[in-house]
Amino acid sequence: MPFNLNAYLDKTNLVLDLVGARQKAISSNMANVNTPGYVRQDVSFEEYLDTINKPLQTQLAKKMGPSPLLTEKTEPVTLGDELVAMQRNSLLYSIAARRASMLIQEMKTVAQLGR
Repeated sequence: MPFNLNAYLDKTNLVLDLVGARQKAISSNMANVNTPGYVRQDVSFEEYLDTINKPLQTQLAKKMGPSPLLTEKTEPVTLGDELVAMQRNSLLYSIAARRASMLIQEMKTVAQLGR
């Protein structure tokens, strides 16, 4: 099985897109912490990334772009929980950004060696 850097970069970009979508949901939750009747929103990484290696979903994601699964939770919004979620999201972003940087560096190395 050949090593495909571009495919790994595509998956990393999807993770970065999901992190951004989750950040928007967390921001919305924090902005509405005192809004009566507001329900907490979240982006389900597990459900979306579970489908990433299935051919049909991968083809659709490439055509339509990432469509994170925004879900409404039944629990009320608490500022402390949202701050914890923001920290976790920040860590995921750092990991994905570092991975993307490493993949780009590998592509540059391959291109330079191929000359």
